[in-house]
Amino acid sequence: QVQLVESGGGLVEAGGSLTLSCAASGMLFSIMRMGWYRQAPGKQRELAAHITNGGGLYYADSVKGRFTISRDNRKNTVYLQMNSLKPGDTAVYYCNAFNPFTSTSSWGQGTQVTVSS
Repeated sequence: QVQLVESGGGLVEAGGSLTLSCAASGMLFSIMRMGWYRQAPGKQRELAAHITNGGGLYYADSVKGRFTISRDNRKNTVYLQMNSLKPGDTAVYYCNAFNPFTSTSSWGQGTQVTVSS
């Protein structure tokens, strides 16, 4: 059974940092493209960053230079290091695993990040 479990969310002041983790199970993690999406109240879910199975990186313009995505294939875990957080980063952050061979996707339950001004 595929499972993604996020952790590391919380409340932080503007300018602070948080690191999100997503532990995956029930999948061949190393072949997956892993991503972090976020959804703010009243807005659509948007891609923040992803990392391919080859280590290729993508960042949304809104987080570029502040967020860093990484993965540890030995631990089946993907991370999102978030620095210089802004109130506009407040959202529920979701971990996503995309299988590029089957075009199927799995989601975690989400973790809340709240940045106070």
